[in-house]
Formats: sequence, structure tokens, C-alpha cells
Amino acid sequence: MTLKERYEGIISTFSETMPSPETELQYDTPFHLLLAVILSAQCTDKRVNIVTPPLFEAFPTPESLAVAEPEDVFPYIKSVTFPNNKSRHLVNAARKIVTDFGGELPADIDKLTTIPGVGRKTANVMLAVVWGKAAMAVDTHVFRVSNRIGLTNNSRTPLETERTLVKHIPAGVLPDAHHWLILHGRYVCKARKPLCLECPVRPYCKTWKGTNKTL
Repeated sequence: MTLKERYEGIISTFSETMPSPETELQYDTPFHLLLAVILSAQCTDKRVNIVTPPLFEAFPTPESLAVAEPEDVFPYIKSVTFPNNKSRHLVNAARKIVTDFGGELPADIDKLTTIPGVGRKTANVMLAVVWGKAAMAVDTHVFRVSNRIGLTNNSRTPLETERTLVKHIPAGVLPDAHHWLILHGRYVCKARKPLCLECPVRPYCKTWKGTNKTL
């Protein structure tokens, strides 16, 4: 099987099995999605979705959060991972958005990554989800699944994975592909015990073809 055939088969299968994939983070505005994505670092979406409703109600806009202090935010997010650091990130992010971008999120990766708490992965999530841009956010699921099924060849860094996926996946498909790989990694191609016999892309998987058995 060629690499082109593998990509085509996997894209076609996911298009049929997950025609309308969406982020599992719950949000009502792009600003609130940014807060949720920052909170989701090394934390489950389920936990983030528990803490964000009262947080969003208390701080509906960048302006309202920009005048707060980290200790004002901490009680809302104390059950997520690294709440002290994330409290500071949220407040400083809001201040940056207000002072440098007039309260509006910039649809540009270089500008987004100047916001405290926003790395390349978070910026790409925003570009793909909010603006539907051809961006590929690489989290632990995307990184693991891409290497395991053979979309990448022993990629060593998230950036290397991102560049390879962007090179081979059509631009119009990239926003969906981001969700496909995350959801596939979360529920099927799990880190410790992948559910190979339930996997819809098994016929195209490099690891499965190499072992002909479950991992």
C-alpha cells in the first residue's frame, strides 16, 4: 500500500463514519473556546466542561476578564490541572486580547501565539474550529494515532507531525481531520489498549497490517 492510498482510504473512511465531527469542548463564543482550550491542556474535556459554565457566566467578555485578578479566577477552575498557572494565563490572555487586538481574537497563528497560554496547538484549534481554516492542531492523540496508523513515519515532534499531515491532507478536509484523529485516539485507537477489532480504518493501518493482530 502506498502512502497516498493509505491517506485516501483513511480520509474516505472517516468521512463516512464521522461526517460532521466537532470539538467536545462546550463554548458559546470564540473567546470562551479559547479559554476552554487553554484549560484543556493536560486535562480532560469532560473536566473542563464541568468548570466552564460558571466561569463563562462570570467573565462573558475579554474586557470583563481583563480587569480581574488570577485569584478571582482560581475558584472557578481549581479542579483542573495546574489551576494557578492557568488562572494567570486566562487573565493575561484577556488583557492581551483587549490591549493589543481591541477585544477581538486575531485569525492569524503568529498573532494568536503571542497571547499568554496559547501555543501552536491551541492557535491551530482556534483557526480550524472558529474560522474553518486549513490548520492541524497536534495534541497527544493526533501525534500518537498518526504515527501508529502510518500517516506519519515515526514523527518525533508535534510540529513534524503537523507539517506531514498538512502536506498530505487536502486543505478543505484539515479542519475535520483534526477532530477525526482526536476522537479516534480518544475512543478507539487508545494509548494503552487500542480497540483494533472495532477500528474502521484497520485495513489501512500500518501497525495492524504489520502485526495482523490486536496490539
